Amino acid sequence: MEAGWRARDPAEVNSQLDAMIRRYGTAFRLMLAAIDAVAAFGVGWLAIQVRFGTASIETALGSAIPGDPTPAILAYVTLWPLILWTQGLYRLRARWTARSEVLDVARAAVIFAVAVLSLLFLFKLPEVSRALLLAIFPMLATAALATRLALRAILVALRSRGRNTRFMLILGTTPIGQQFADLVDSHHTLGLQVIGHIATGTNHQAHLTRPVLGTLEEIEEVLHANVIDEVAICLPFSEWSRIDEIARLCEEEGKIVRIPMHILERTLSSGRVEEFGGIPIYSLLTGPDRTLGLLAKRALDLFGGALIAVILTPMMLVIAALIVRDSPGPAVFRQQRVGLHGRSFQVHKFRTMVDGAEEQLADLLDQNEISGNAFKITDDPRVTRVGRWLRRTSLDELPQLWNVLIGEMSLVGPRPPLPSEVAGYDVWHRRRLSMKPGMTGLWQIRARHESDFDRWVETDLEYIDRWSLWLDLKIIARTIPAVLARTGR
Repeated sequence: MEAGWRARDPAEVNSQLDAMIRRYGTAFRLMLAAIDAVAAFGVGWLAIQVRFGTASIETALGSAIPGDPTPAILAYVTLWPLILWTQGLYRLRARWTARSEVLDVARAAVIFAVAVLSLLFLFKLPEVSRALLLAIFPMLATAALATRLALRAILVALRSRGRNTRFMLILGTTPIGQQFADLVDSHHTLGLQVIGHIATGTNHQAHLTRPVLGTLEEIEEVLHANVIDEVAICLPFSEWSRIDEIARLCEEEGKIVRIPMHILERTLSSGRVEEFGGIPIYSLLTGPDRTLGLLAKRALDLFGGALIAVILTPMMLVIAALIVRDSPGPAVFRQQRVGLHGRSFQVHKFRTMVDGAEEQLADLLDQNEISGNAFKITDDPRVTRVGRWLRRTSLDELPQLWNVLIGEMSLVGPRPPLPSEVAGYDVWHRRRLSMKPGMTGLWQIRARHESDFDRWVETDLEYIDRWSLWLDLKIIARTIPAVLARTGR
C-alpha cells in the first residue's frame, strides 16, 4: 500500500474540488449565492435611484418592460449567481489569490453584460436605459468582489481564533499517516485540525511533525482524553486485520472515520467512497452528516433562542429576584458539562439548590434513584422552595439560552452530561456525544421520569439516528405542553 500510494503533484492536488471540501462547503456556497442574489437586487435598486431619483422599481421599469416587471427582476437576480457559478466563483480553492478573484469576477461581469444585452435584443426591449445598465454591470462586479474579500477575511479571522474547528486523529505513524495529516492541514477551508497520531506496531516510522498520543491498544483512552471529531485510519497492510475493530469502536462513539486508500479493496460496515486531493477515501459516517440541515438547525437555534430570550427576559429577571430572596447565593448556577465529542463547557441554569450543594452530593449517592451513570432523587434535601417550583416547570433551564446562542448547546439535543457521568460511560453510551446537547429533546418529552440510564441513552441515540429539522420542531412543540403541565423533575 505504501508503495502504491504516493502524493500527487501539488498543482493537481490543489486544483481538485474534493468531496470532503464539498461536504463542508455546501452551506457556504449556498449562502454566498444568496448574498450575490440579494446584492444584485440592491445594486439594481441603487442604480435606479441614482438614474431616476426616488422612483420605485415598478415605475422605473414600467415604461421599458410591458406588464408585470417581477419575472424580469427574478430573472436578473437569478442570472447573476448562475454566471458566477459558471466561472467557478463558488468553488472553495486551496490556493486563492486576490488577482485570480478579480479576473474571474470581471469575466463574469462581461459574460453577464453580454447575456443581458442579448436577452433585451431577443425580447425586443429597446427602452431599457443603457446608462442604467452601464452603471449596474461594474457595480455588480464590485459588490461580488467585496463580498468575497470580506467573507474570506471573516473566515480567516474565525479560524485563527479556533472557531468551528473539528479535530482529527491519525491512526498510523508511517509516511502515509504523515502525508495525509499534512494534506488535511493544508486545506484550511475544511476547518479540520490534526491533533496527533496513534502509534502502530510497524517499524516503518515516519518523521512525524505532530505528537504521538498513544498506541493502538490505548486508542479508547486517547479518544476519551481528547476532543476528537474524526479519525483517519492510515495503517499499513500488516495492521489491516484491526481496521474492522477500530472502525467499529469509532462508529460506536459517533466519530467520522476516514480511510485513505489508493484502491478500495474491501468494504467496511457502511460508508461511502469520496476523493480528497486525488486520493480515494472510504468514509464511515455516523449520526447526522447533512450540512444544509445542520445549518438550518443552527439558524433555528439562533433565531429561536434570541426570540425566546427577548420575550422571556422580564420573567427571567423576576425569577432571579425570587431565587436571591429565597436563599443566599447567586441567581444563576454554573456547572461543567460535556458537549459535542467531549468538548467541555459551562452550562448556565437558575440555581434550584442551596449554595454549595455539590459539596453535599457524596452524602446522598446511596439514595440515587437512577440505574446507571446519572444522579437523581425525588426529594432532594438540597432543593430550595423556589427551586422545587422551577424544576417542576423546567424554568430553571432558561439561562441555557446563552449556551445555545454561543453555539455550545442547541435548542434540541441529547441531555448534557456531567464529566463524572461521562467517565463511567460504556463505549456505546459515548455516541450520544456525537451531537450538541440540547435544552430539550426526546428524553425531555418521553423519558424524563425514566429511572434506567441506559433507557435515557437509547432515547438520545434514537434522536441522533432519526434527526431532522422537522423532528426538532415537533419536539419543541411537544415540550411546551409538557412545561405547562408542570411535569418536570
